[in-house]
Parts: sequence; C-alpha cells; structure tokens
Amino acid sequence: MDPIQEKILANPKFHELVAKRNRFARTLTVVVLVVYAAFIGFAIFAPDAFGTPISGTSWAIGLILGWVVQAFAFVMTGIYTRRANGEFDALSREALRN
Repeated sequence: MDPIQEKILANPKFHELVAKRNRFARTLTVVVLVVYAAFIGFAIFAPDAFGTPISGTSWAIGLILGWVVQAFAFVMTGIYTRRANGEFDALSREALRN
C-alpha cells in the first residue's frame, strides 16, 4: 500500500468522515426505500383507490402520488448533496490536511 494511503487510513478524521457518510447514506436509503415500497404496495393492494380520480378532475390519486414520490426523491438527493458538499467535504479537507 502507498504510504499516503496508509497515512490517510490512519487518520481519525478520515474514519469519522467514512462513518458519518455511511450512516447518513444508509438512513436516506432506508427512508427512500420505505417510501417507494409504500407507493408500490398501495398500487398493488389498493388499485381501486390508486385509480380513483380526484374530485372534479380526470387525474387519479396514483398519478399525484407518483409525482410526490419523484419530488421526494429529488429532495432527498438535494439533502444528501448539500450535506456532502458541506460537512463531508470539510471533513475530507481536514483529513487530507493532516
């Protein structure tokens, strides 16, 4: 192994970065999977409700829920990106500085 790699791997800031990033990524992954599973489960187990038009329109509840799920995924991506560009990049710089 390269001496630079060994130095980075021995740095406590690097281990802090990896632990925080992994914990955050796992949490967001579980949240997104639960939302997707709920959406699919709703479509499978309540197809009549899923296809019910919203009063006064031809838009079905399932269509709106699909858009909400997509918007949710977009927001989750933004949350991860914001934290990655802030806290995680700062920890990365500290680890490389030492």
